[in-house]
Amino acid sequence: MRSFLRPVTGLTCLFAMAVTGCSANSDAMSDAAPAAPERTASGTPQAVEAATSYAPYVSATEAADTDSAGSPTTYNLAFVISGGSRCTPKWNGTEAITDSSVKSRITKLKQDGGTARVSFGGASGKELATTCSSASKLAAAYADALDAAGSSQADFDIEGDTLTDSDSVALRSEAIALLQKERPDLEVTFTLPVMPDGLDSDGLALLESANDHDVQVSSVNIMTMNYSESYDGDMGDYALTSAKAVHTQLKKVFGLSDADAWRGMALTSMIGVNDVAGETFTLSDAAQVRKFAEEKEIAWVSMWSTFRDQQCADDDSSSDDSSSDDAATDCSGVKQSSGAFAKAFAG
Repeated sequence: MRSFLRPVTGLTCLFAMAVTGCSANSDAMSDAAPAAPERTASGTPQAVEAATSYAPYVSATEAADTDSAGSPTTYNLAFVISGGSRCTPKWNGTEAITDSSVKSRITKLKQDGGTARVSFGGASGKELATTCSSASKLAAAYADALDAAGSSQADFDIEGDTLTDSDSVALRSEAIALLQKERPDLEVTFTLPVMPDGLDSDGLALLESANDHDVQVSSVNIMTMNYSESYDGDMGDYALTSAKAVHTQLKKVFGLSDADAWRGMALTSMIGVNDVAGETFTLSDAAQVRKFAEEKEIAWVSMWSTFRDQQCADDDSSSDDSSSDDAATDCSGVKQSSGAFAKAFAG
């Protein structure tokens, strides 16, 4: 997804928030789907209803009128990257982690009822693992961003050249493992590009690296978007096909059951027009994805992004606004009411 620069055997306790028998040690509200029944004081199992949460990507620095549409459980704050060539985390690579306006924004989002997950990486700029010289320094940089946001949830959106950089992949896994030793309640999500036939070899290698370093993974979030110009069919169908392919891969990589592999997955769609010509994700596609996610008890669904969840001014025949919105950054590029995609994903 762009940034805002101008989106098995031997495992210790992977999918900690989804797999029976793993201990997450966290009392904070989470958008991970519960899998195991709780027990009462007498030891009698008490059923826990698994629910698919809605957790959209939002700008960490600028509010949108549609941020709270659909009453998100969690807001993915996009993005924290390096502020240049050093191991210094900044919002969008430009704003200090301690920026007061960003802190105020995050506080407001939490007041609306959701938690905040810090998303590191994205499609532009430098992910911190490519600029930090050691795992300890990288872990400290991640920790600074999490502390600034008051969050115990970290999303690592790794794509493009960063995903193919094996050195930074290994360093990141080591750093996350160090951080989780210090913070046992830290929930980790990996957000990865996908095709209808599943994760590519680089995405799988990243998960294997996390596995090798005993990183506890709450969910693997797949970006069901931007396939290629050869995929000009139904985007809702492609999202489901991608999810089914990744489900098989997660079972193999992490040694999960059918149910736990679904509960350890999240789905993120790019609403409206995508970056690839011919790809348009519609409101009916969003409803289709939501229905599928509920049926499979997928942990959460998301979208890129809240600030695009509105109709472009040029698509509104009643608008006298002469400005030209950009569907890549300002709106969805399809006819809709404001917040309609959020409501569809929230169910």
